[in-house]
Amino acid sequence: MAANKPGKAEILAAFFDGGVYSPLFTDGAVSAAFGSANGQSAYAVFEDGSAVGVQDIEKNIRVLEMAAQTGAPVVTFYDSVGAKLEGGLELLNANARLTAEIARVSGVVPQIAVVTGTCAGTNAINAAAADLCIMAEDAELFLNAPFNAEDKLAGAGSAAFAAKAGVAAATTADAVEAAKKAAEIAALLPANNLAGPALFDFAAPAAALNTAAYTATDAVKALADEGSAVTLYAGYGKNVVTALATVNGSTVGIVATEKDALCHKCTAKAARFVRLCDAYSIPVITVVNTEGFVKSEGDDQAGGIRQAARMAGVYAEATTVKVAVLVGNAVGAAYTVFAASADWRVAVNGCTVAPLAPEAAVTVLYKDEIFASDNIVNATKAKAAAYAKDVCSAEAAVRNGAADLAVNAADARAAVVQALDMLASKRAVRLAKKHGNITL
Repeated sequence: MAANKPGKAEILAAFFDGGVYSPLFTDGAVSAAFGSANGQSAYAVFEDGSAVGVQDIEKNIRVLEMAAQTGAPVVTFYDSVGAKLEGGLELLNANARLTAEIARVSGVVPQIAVVTGTCAGTNAINAAAADLCIMAEDAELFLNAPFNAEDKLAGAGSAAFAAKAGVAAATTADAVEAAKKAAEIAALLPANNLAGPALFDFAAPAAALNTAAYTATDAVKALADEGSAVTLYAGYGKNVVTALATVNGSTVGIVATEKDALCHKCTAKAARFVRLCDAYSIPVITVVNTEGFVKSEGDDQAGGIRQAARMAGVYAEATTVKVAVLVGNAVGAAYTVFAASADWRVAVNGCTVAPLAPEAAVTVLYKDEIFASDNIVNATKAKAAAYAKDVCSAEAAVRNGAADLAVNAADARAAVVQALDMLASKRAVRLAKKHGNITL
C-alpha cells in the first residue's frame, strides 16, 4: 500500500459528519460503523485492503440486515486483495449469502459502493449491484485481472474504464474525495423506500432555460436549485445527462437529452437512473430535446432497440412523480418513450411535438403541391415551417392533449415547481403480479 494512500481513519472522517461515528465491528479485514453523513444517518462497511474471511463477510451481511430493519443507507468501502483461501467452501457459501442479501435489501435502503482500492471477482459484482458505485481514480475494479498488454493499454480495470462502461456513476481524485461524494449522494437519497425526501435550503438558479443555446447540462442547471445538481454516469451515454438535484429544496432526479440522437448506451443509462429514482419515490423531471434514436445497424446489433424498449418500460412502469419538459424536438418514438407516461407535460414555446418530423410529414401531406412548385427545397421549407407552427407547436400540443401546459422558456422552472407541488400527494398502485417482464 502506498505510503500516501489515505487509511481508514481519514476516509471515515471524510464520510461522517465531523469525523464522529460509532464503531460496530473493529477486528479483522472488515469493520463497520454508524453515524451521520451530511445529516443522513448511515452505516459504513470498510475493507482494509487485506484478504477477507467468512467472519468478515458475515459482518457485511449483518450490517445489511440492520440497515433494512432500521431504514438507513449502507455505504461499503471496497478494498481487498481477495478471499482467504483456507476458507474453502464455507467462504463460497458466505459470498453467496452476501450477494443474496444485497439483492434482498435492494430498493429497501440505498446502497452505495465506494471503491477505494482493489475490487475484484465477487466484490466487483457486489459493487456493481449497488444503487450507485463511486470510484477513486487510483482504484481498480474488474471481474478478471487485465493480464494482457491490450487490456492494460485500454485501461481495463481503471476508474475511467468503469465510468466509460457505465459501472461507476462517479469518479474522484482519491479515496477521501470519494467518501465525501458518497456522503453528498447519501444525503440526497431518502433514508429508505418508505421515507419522505430530505429538505434543504436552496437558492434559485442563476440563469433561466435558454432554448436558443440549449445543452442538456445547462437545462439541468436552469431547473435545479443553484449548485445542487450531482451529475451521475457522465462518462457513459453522453447524449443524456442524469443528475440528482433539488428543486425548491426537495430531491429530484433529472434526465435531460442532448439534441443529438440517442444510442443504446444513452437509453440504458436513462433507464437505470429512472429505476433508481422510482425505487425511492424520487420525482423524475425529463427534459426532451433530441433528434430521436440513432440510425445505425451497429447500434441495433449492440442492443439499441432492446434498450429503447427497456427505457420505455421503465418510464411506463415507474409510479413516482414524472414531469416532462418538452424543450425542442419531441418527435415520434422519443415523445412516446420520454413523455407519454408523464403525469404532467410542460411544452416550452418553440418546441416541436409531432408523430413525424415536419420536414418529412409535409413531403407526404403536400407532395403534389411541393413538386409542382418552381423550387422544391424552398417550398418544402415553407410548408414545414407552417406545419410546425400550426400542428406541432406547444399550443397545438396542449390543444391535442400531447401536453398539459405551454410556457415560455423563462417560466419553465416555475411550471416544474408548480407541477411537483401539485403531484406531491400522488398515489399509484400497480397491478398484482410477481414482476414485469420488460426487456433487460
